[in-house]
Amino acid sequence: MQDFAGAFRLAFELIAGGDDALVDIVLLSLRVSVSAVLAACAVGLPLGAAIAIARFPGRGAVVVLLNTLMGLPPVAIGLLLYMVFSNAGPLGVLGLLYTPTAMIAAQAVLVTPIVAALARQVIEDLHTEYDEQLRSLGVGPVRAIATLLWDGRYSLLTVALAGFGRAIAEVGSVIIVGGNIANVTRVMTTAIALETSKGDLALALALGIILITLSMLINAAVMAFRATAARAAYA
Repeated sequence: MQDFAGAFRLAFELIAGGDDALVDIVLLSLRVSVSAVLAACAVGLPLGAAIAIARFPGRGAVVVLLNTLMGLPPVAIGLLLYMVFSNAGPLGVLGLLYTPTAMIAAQAVLVTPIVAALARQVIEDLHTEYDEQLRSLGVGPVRAIATLLWDGRYSLLTVALAGFGRAIAEVGSVIIVGGNIANVTRVMTTAIALETSKGDLALALALGIILITLSMLINAAVMAFRATAARAAYA
């Protein structure tokens, strides 16, 4: 039987000692996930806002499709991007396969529908409240989107944090396009899977503890932003 108590002790020693390999993996994970969420927000927030205020035939079907895309299978996205970035694929000439850029793209594809769908709901509620006032001021669609995005910034920050939580925990797609290469594309989730299969529980546990801690911090931040948004709404 493995010495689980010893593994936990070693895990906390790795964290407390700032093990170089551990720090590199955590920093790469944060860099990849933050970049993916920024890209997802750049696309998803305006897209969600546009769908929220637009009225056109088939809008209901678009909303249903957007909500459905929130549950995209990560391995399917990883396989699709692998084909796109492979030497035989349309973007193979760029040499992006097994690089952090490919992992950012995979996470961004997964997170963008989540950001867009949640942003649509937030902006739609705001638009119901502001629609008459915006019409009376003669505000066009583009300015209306910008205004609603700004006024909903606190709630939209929780949307971004929800996307970050999804991205940082992703493993299926990033291991397909990233390859889990040491010091190049190894992030927390892929490292945990690898170290567990090798029986090196100390590093896997250390990464797991950090990942759970990050999830708790994200949830705490979401609650704080929601409280801030509620106070701002009644101010």
